[in-house]
Amino acid sequence: MTKPKFLKLNLKKRLSQQHPLIIVLASGVLMGLAPAPLSFWVLAWVALVPLWILTVKLKSSFKALLLQGLVWGAGYHGLALFWITGIHPMTWMGVNWWVSLAIALFCWVFITLWGAVLVALWAGIFGLVCRSLSQTSNLKIAFSRVLIGTTLWCSLESFWSQGPLWWSSLSYTQSPFNLSLLHLGQISGPLTVTAAIIAVNAWIAEAWINRKTVTRPIYFNHKYLCIAAGTIITLHLIGFTLYNHPLAQPPESALRVGIIQGNIPNEVKLYEEGWQRALKNYTKGYQILANQGVDAVLTPEVALPLQWTERNRVQNTFYQTILKEKVVAWVGAFGTEGERLTNSLFTVAANGQTLSEYRKVKLVPLGEYIPFEQWLGKFMNRLSPLKTNLIAGQSNQTFDTPFGRVIVGICYESAFAEHFRAQAATGGQFILTASNNAHYSPAMPAQHHAQDVMRAIESDRWTVRATNTGYSGIVDPHGRTLWRSNLNTYELHIDTIYRRSTQTLYVRWGDWLTPLLAVAGLIAWLLDCFKRNRNLLSHKA
Repeated sequence: MTKPKFLKLNLKKRLSQQHPLIIVLASGVLMGLAPAPLSFWVLAWVALVPLWILTVKLKSSFKALLLQGLVWGAGYHGLALFWITGIHPMTWMGVNWWVSLAIALFCWVFITLWGAVLVALWAGIFGLVCRSLSQTSNLKIAFSRVLIGTTLWCSLESFWSQGPLWWSSLSYTQSPFNLSLLHLGQISGPLTVTAAIIAVNAWIAEAWINRKTVTRPIYFNHKYLCIAAGTIITLHLIGFTLYNHPLAQPPESALRVGIIQGNIPNEVKLYEEGWQRALKNYTKGYQILANQGVDAVLTPEVALPLQWTERNRVQNTFYQTILKEKVVAWVGAFGTEGERLTNSLFTVAANGQTLSEYRKVKLVPLGEYIPFEQWLGKFMNRLSPLKTNLIAGQSNQTFDTPFGRVIVGICYESAFAEHFRAQAATGGQFILTASNNAHYSPAMPAQHHAQDVMRAIESDRWTVRATNTGYSGIVDPHGRTLWRSNLNTYELHIDTIYRRSTQTLYVRWGDWLTPLLAVAGLIAWLLDCFKRNRNLLSHKA
């Protein structure tokens, strides 16, 4: 009789210990439902509440705090980035089916944990800071926690975005549908949107933490809920004001642009069959668009999988058609630097001259270059016939065209807001993004489109997107998608965009909000420490 009772009590104790982890995992998964393509963006405004409450309320050890944050981050990033597994199977690259599965799972788990570690650090550091604050329940302490917690999250995201792996910021949970709020990005970039999401979640959590249960139990403190409601309404009103600002569209700034979505599957793209199909599809598409009176034609990332050298140019039908039709083309192909290749976009003038070249700066680890190549290079080359040794371009490039200076992003670069901001600050008048996206599940192009929507809003620029297999599109400076292609189809599209020279606060000053929050958070913490020390001294006296 004693043994079963002991086992029952032990099981109950274990379940109670796992209860917080189950809660944070579930709330992390809820946050993972917010980004495209599911786009349940409303969930982002409440999905962080459980982690905030547990971090502040439970007297957990630093190790337990880290674990709670790690589990929440695994739930969010794991679901949001599950499309990474779409790289499997890679048998077309000569990779064994099981090895391909192992590579896909490794990439997914590694990148998920990379993002989850950020949340773990936030929970651990924020939990320790909360222990150092006064333990009284009042509005001033709650405000300090909200300020410090929001600052810490934004600071960690800012640090994270400087690295080679960056995609699933909390801000992109609102794209492409919550356009009013996304306009806060014009103030101080995507971290403004992240700060808004964190702050609202925090005030809802504080409403539960500061509830009163002495006389009559209630679930939330209504005063704090009103602050949360007021915060989200005010933020959306600010964004809505920016969203309703009329767009100047003078005729002299108009540009009639054609897009070719070539739809060349990755299984054939880099082989003879793919080369021939690419030349055929892009030559035919360029000729049709040129005959319909476009000013320029945009092709996707490495639309022509060849080196854009003099010898290769003169021998292909696409180049010969440019000479014949005399319409500017932005051509995705490989550039060269010494013996190495670059992922480039070229401006080819009506006379066939290559006027400018943009070289992709943010290369995809393992896809376009091998990190720690001196150790991993031989191993990776055994797994794939592709040479993943592209060389990155310089971050200070400018891309001048017959229509003025242009902002360029190639594929993965769409996640890096600073990359677009810097080009807008140096005179870029509209955005061109060229991507492939063929080697992932359909969730990836949906999220990629959402990233470009944010970049258009933050820089206040028209955006033209050309992809290999979808989604290509046209996005206006307010983030409205005027046209979006289907997936896995050959498509041509013509639209009119407008060159702009406006500069948002974000373009002028960059991310000025995060340092400001950091200073305010530090002041709030120091003031609380000073007050507690003064109270201790008065009690001793």
